[in-house]
Amino acid sequence: MNLERMPNEEKLSLCRRYYLGGFAFLPFLWLVNVLWFFKEAFLKPAYTEQQQIKSYIKKSAMGLIVWVAVLTTWITIFQHFRARWGEVGDYLSFTIPLGTS
Repeated sequence: MNLERMPNEEKLSLCRRYYLGGFAFLPFLWLVNVLWFFKEAFLKPAYTEQQQIKSYIKKSAMGLIVWVAVLTTWITIFQHFRARWGEVGDYLSFTIPLGTS
């Protein structure tokens, strides 16, 4: 899809859909939203819908940062303490790694 050919109202609608879609545990949509609409929001000459697109981009970026921080924290804690959690750690594991338990 080429954003250059889309009317500004459709750009705003698409940006809003990606922003709201990120709340459905799909933070990848926030990443796509930020990457795809960054130029439209911050580098193009001003137009009516641009302020709303900017706000969706900023909120998408913040949501993505929070999601990555939470996920990184969980992965770090899980990798570090999985063996100490015993049976609970095993139940949370998709694949039981070889090594000490």
